[in-house]
Amino acid sequence: MRKILIPTDFSDNALNALVYALELFKYDKSEFYIMHAYQDDIYADNSLLTRETLEEVTRIISNKSQLQLENILNHVNKVSPNPRHTYDIVSSSSNLIDETDKIVNEENIDIIVMGTRGKTNDKKITFGSHTLQVLRYVQCPVLAIPENYKHIQPRHILFPTNYMIPYKRRELKLLCEMAAPYRAVIEMLYISKSSKLSLRQEDNQSFIKAMLSKNKIKFVSVDNKSIINAIYTHIKENNIDMLVMVNTRHSFLENILFQSTIDKLSLYLDIPFLTLQNMRRF
Repeated sequence: MRKILIPTDFSDNALNALVYALELFKYDKSEFYIMHAYQDDIYADNSLLTRETLEEVTRIISNKSQLQLENILNHVNKVSPNPRHTYDIVSSSSNLIDETDKIVNEENIDIIVMGTRGKTNDKKITFGSHTLQVLRYVQCPVLAIPENYKHIQPRHILFPTNYMIPYKRRELKLLCEMAAPYRAVIEMLYISKSSKLSLRQEDNQSFIKAMLSKNKIKFVSVDNKSIINAIYTHIKENNIDMLVMVNTRHSFLENILFQSTIDKLSLYLDIPFLTLQNMRRF
């Protein structure tokens, strides 16, 4: 049973991510948790909110959240009646990160699927603040879906790596099982001046081969001083329809997220982005 968490703010982007997840995992026996965390909504209008009105405002927003989640569930059952899928709706007065973390740990969630942007939908960026926070701080794979992205079946997946990290078996198994039904090619991209690998890198590469054995894998090396440019160029020149990166210390993704260069990548990234985690889940 695959467990999938779908955070929503009821925007078109969030609904599109949900529909994408329903179709992507249509062959899998899955339990979907559709969650709305509304703490930000409670405190959104300081001019109306006082100590005296806090309880009433919270009640109104809670009822609205529950109703909207029920409407989404009705919509899902109409557009995607799948006997392999079951659904839970979660309305929470907590903030997005805390509630996401809680559900991930309590329910042992396999993957989070969400839109790259939410209600604000700032077209100058790809990743909205909420999505970026989840990518950075929640220890669970995250699949971020761009606005209006409709090409559900991944055929050509790009996985940039420096082979320096000991990959988690569970994360690679998830990627393997996502790609296998669509016979997707997974392209491992090594960005370095030298194509020669250390013993440590060779061991990690061998582990990848073993864990992704159900898939067709290509190993590619490119010499490029800029990781961002190498990834972007490869996406455009090879018709890549999903990007996969790992979030851990000393990884490409850590360099991108924590050196603020993700903004540069975000300007061009218009395909689904799967972030795998290599942190210990407590």
